[in-house]
Amino acid sequence: MVYVEKDIIRDCIDGKRLSQKCLYAHFASKMLGVCMRYAKDRAEAEDMLQEGFIKVFQNIAKFKNEGSFEGWIRRIMIFTAINWFKHRSRKFQEDLDQVGYDAPFEDDIVSRISAKEIVALVQQMPEGYRMVFNLYAVEGYTHREISELLGIAEGTSKSQYSRAKQYMQAALAKHYQILNEPFQAT
Repeated sequence: MVYVEKDIIRDCIDGKRLSQKCLYAHFASKMLGVCMRYAKDRAEAEDMLQEGFIKVFQNIAKFKNEGSFEGWIRRIMIFTAINWFKHRSRKFQEDLDQVGYDAPFEDDIVSRISAKEIVALVQQMPEGYRMVFNLYAVEGYTHREISELLGIAEGTSKSQYSRAKQYMQAALAKHYQILNEPFQAT
């Protein structure tokens, strides 16, 4: 029997495990990708994913069919990652000296590096940088929205994003030095 999205949602609201399993199987891979961008490693991303799906199932009755269901789940995963970050009470402001130097960025590098390598580099960022970078560059939030979500000043969001870009530039330069490939600044 082929379920349509509305039927699966209704059955999940009714607590039917098979429908919950179908919903999880359908969205888990995409949502793990979302969580991977915020987590420091795969294990943390998987924990975020599980916590996020618990919230999805607890709140599925609140979905109003306004917009896409996938988008609704995605927002839950993002907010789960933000809350994960907040509750871990790690230092948000990182000392720029720990990050390295400000390396110039070469546009050609983007074409020579895989998405998997980029995600790995993003995961290595200090947590504050990673959160702001993902929310601004990937999810499209404004610095004002980020400041409200994370409970930081708008200027801090801008600063964290700038430092995240510097971090990525330095990480890419180091990555290509390890590969013995030239990294030339423009």
